[in-house]
Amino acid sequence: MTNPEPYSAVRKFSIQQSAVYLSLVLLGAGGVMMGSRIAASPNATVTQSPTQSSAQSPVQSPALRLTQSASPADVTPNPTGGTSRLLSANPNFIADAVQKVGPAVVRINSKRTLARRSPSIFPDDPAFNRFFGGDSPTESPRRIEEGTGSGFIIDSKGIVLTNAHVVDGADEVSVTLTDGRSFSGKVMGEDPTTDVAVIKIEATDLPIITVGNSDQLKPGEWAIAIGNPLGLDNTVTAGIISATGRSSSEIGVPDRRVGFIQTDAAINPGNSGGPLLNERGEVIGINTAIIDGAQGLGFAVPINTAKRIGDQLIATGKVEHPYLGVQMATITPDLKTSLNNDPDSPVSVQEDQGIVVLKVMEGSPAAQAGIRAGDVIQKIGGTTVTTADTVQSTVEASKIGEDLPIELRRDGQTLTIGVKPGVLPAQPAG
Repeated sequence: MTNPEPYSAVRKFSIQQSAVYLSLVLLGAGGVMMGSRIAASPNATVTQSPTQSSAQSPVQSPALRLTQSASPADVTPNPTGGTSRLLSANPNFIADAVQKVGPAVVRINSKRTLARRSPSIFPDDPAFNRFFGGDSPTESPRRIEEGTGSGFIIDSKGIVLTNAHVVDGADEVSVTLTDGRSFSGKVMGEDPTTDVAVIKIEATDLPIITVGNSDQLKPGEWAIAIGNPLGLDNTVTAGIISATGRSSSEIGVPDRRVGFIQTDAAINPGNSGGPLLNERGEVIGINTAIIDGAQGLGFAVPINTAKRIGDQLIATGKVEHPYLGVQMATITPDLKTSLNNDPDSPVSVQEDQGIVVLKVMEGSPAAQAGIRAGDVIQKIGGTTVTTADTVQSTVEASKIGEDLPIELRRDGQTLTIGVKPGVLPAQPAG
């Protein structure tokens, strides 16, 4: 018999990638992500509440376009014909970046009320129930969970960007500034698919963060993380951008719609929602996850993705993601052999490259357009695709309800089928 899962600092997700099992740890306050519960910081407390608090409703407001810094990096001519950054000659550039951004980084505390766990197999023994996490006759039927995460202010009128799992399911949200002021926050909207959320606090003339351009990042550039890991407010760590465009499947969350930034700047539970900065103090990502058991592997949602999602959340309180409704895989020699030799395989493959459709969801846009299991996608939107992740990112960039041409191979013939992407169904909470 095992204990029910406690409300702890992190939730681990087992994955299998190239025959190596990893666990993804989603950081910060409790919430729901990938249909699983994300827990709070290790110093979270549990108190009893006899009543259920009401959930917060998304606050509607006009769309706010997050501004992007237009100023180029300071450069100086390089004798080889290239350029080198003047900032690299400044030994205190990290301190300067932190001083610039620090006041706009906030601590986010959340509370949610949950029904207590089911009684253990010893319903008449309070001692056993307490030991194994079950209810005793004198315990309250509900409990309050508390968690901590990070965020940053992107508008002086009180708009805060953070992770969706930091505030998911929260009845109460509070935002604390570095100067000690604390405000009650309202969740304007959250998008579990990209793990982005927006909070509004009633305040004006607040310090704001400068937004950079995550599309221009290159491996080897400096990366600076600021947040509240393990309850330690205003913690700064630094490293480099170790990779860009890490697909959701590569890090074990195939249902995400994000090309993650990978960094070796130290990220810990409680950093969730905090900014990842470049050497100029511009935010380039939102710190989101680490891989448990690895050293120097952290992941952030690119700020350009967060900007796009944040605009929609501010405007409507929700985000609609386009989808086709297929399960697919990139064709490799090993996959082709496996599919063709396995008597239980749902499909066989003749092509040597492309993306094979393994399953089509009933009633989905793909099904309505006539796409079948076994089809091999070659082009989408007129662009040649070679990986399943590229197909997903192309669909994500498409428009719901508008024709998206897909060129595919079927039984040795080339076909072009027009699909109208639909709205991605909501993921059930788990």
